[in-house]
Amino acid sequence: MRTKRKFCLAIAIIFILNISIILFAQDIDLSSADAVAFRQGSSGDTVREIQTKLKEWGYYSGTVDGIYGTGTASAVKAFQKKSGLTADGIAGNATLKAIGIDVTKAAESMYGDGGSNQSSQVNLLARLISAEARGEPYQGQVAVGAVVLNRVKHPSFPNSMSGVIYQPGAFSCLDDGQFNEAVADSAYKAARDALNGWDPSGGAIYYFNPVTATNKWIWSRPLLLVIGKHRFCS
Repeated sequence: MRTKRKFCLAIAIIFILNISIILFAQDIDLSSADAVAFRQGSSGDTVREIQTKLKEWGYYSGTVDGIYGTGTASAVKAFQKKSGLTADGIAGNATLKAIGIDVTKAAESMYGDGGSNQSSQVNLLARLISAEARGEPYQGQVAVGAVVLNRVKHPSFPNSMSGVIYQPGAFSCLDDGQFNEAVADSAYKAARDALNGWDPSGGAIYYFNPVTATNKWIWSRPLLLVIGKHRFCS
């Protein structure tokens, strides 16, 4: 009798879970265009799928890395214009469907990233390090990554890595195209070291190259140390 009751209970739980999944899927299908939206700063398997399809169709020429950068946004915008969609560079429900991506699976990817999140963080930070500190000493590359992470913790900056990196005007590499260049191998290792807590910058939240700096304000920041061509400041 007990065995039968346990079996019935198990069946009931499975039934409830299935119903929940169905309702979840329905909610996504009926939701607004922004409910499932991938934009600059997004990362993961769905972004990689977007890049792959747009590259096959000639809209995207960058690296298929699962990071929604300026190149991906531009490709999405071009696809949207061609498809008669709102050309905002954001892959929402309508755009995902037009590309041929299952919205429900995309939502599961967005809200349940799981173990791929750490890999995405490494990739995003490595891309920034490579663009900003290519050719710098390894310690200087880690220090650039540390500055990003220090900003995440600082109340004056966005509280996420993608928010910090994509903050308008924060990093020149997003404006001059360097961010979309191939990532140096050393940058991946530097990103992991920074994420694991190594901070050669001494807690800096700013850095700049005095030879190329055009912002006079940055010179007012207290200097902590110099690594390679970069001055790291508080």
